[in-house]
Amino acid sequence: MTREQPTSGGTELGSFLRARRLGITPAEAGLTVGPGLRRTPGLRREELATLAGISIDYYSRLERGKETRPSPSVVDALARALRLEEDEREHLRSLALLAARTAPEPPTPPTRTVRPGVKLLLESLRPNPAHVVSRTNDLLAANPGGLRLLAGIEEWPLKQRNIARYVFLHPAARGLFHDWATQVRGCVARLRALAGTDPDAPDLARLAGELLLKSPEFARLWERYDIRGHSHGRKTFHHPEVGDLTLGYQSMELEGTPGHRLITYYAEPGSPDYDALVLLDMLGSQPTPHEPTSSQDETTSSST
Repeated sequence: MTREQPTSGGTELGSFLRARRLGITPAEAGLTVGPGLRRTPGLRREELATLAGISIDYYSRLERGKETRPSPSVVDALARALRLEEDEREHLRSLALLAARTAPEPPTPPTRTVRPGVKLLLESLRPNPAHVVSRTNDLLAANPGGLRLLAGIEEWPLKQRNIARYVFLHPAARGLFHDWATQVRGCVARLRALAGTDPDAPDLARLAGELLLKSPEFARLWERYDIRGHSHGRKTFHHPEVGDLTLGYQSMELEGTPGHRLITYYAEPGSPDYDALVLLDMLGSQPTPHEPTSSQDETTSSST
């Protein structure tokens, strides 16, 4: 048996199914594997088809993009067979609906404009670091600590400031995040989810194309097609200016501006971590070399 090759010309639905199929072992899927060498990582097509109760030919057509109208029962059966988490199940359903459309609805064009009220909200959160990002993780606005927390990103021009680009390409990023591997997986997962529902998005194509070219780590994670991200939790930073600190964080969608998210970090008042945030806010209030010089420049820090 030869190693399976990536499908060509398949839909995002097929790409996602293949990635998840190759990412689950027979044992994880509840299968007993006999003796002998397996050259296919994860499940074979016929094994997944059997687990889902569909024909091998039908599943192969799904994965190759030849069949684009799976019924809800088939989608749910595949989700169960692949042991998908709830967010992965929702993504699979969205891909199935997208594949079935003969005339897809044009997506809402993304905007980089942050509403004045949101900028005021960023200021009100100080000294807690907070920033607003686009659907592709462009850093659109930040309070002083929100910009300074990402050590060294203020050295980049405004249009270059993107959190995904930062974690993979900025020399300070690996040392800043205590768990860099988890951080980069989350960034790629969010971009991968966007690629599934809006595969022709120019903003995503530019960013993903750059990172695929410049970062082998990004290319490896992109191929895995993991779409599980995290909207809250805790992160530990090794910050070059304020030392080690562990912060809670919360990410939330901003209604009225599709794709924009507010991400804020916080610490218990009176704790050493909170004192570090106060210092970070003070440092972030200092002017940077790339502050906007005209009304045409985008606002990346609400203190400018």
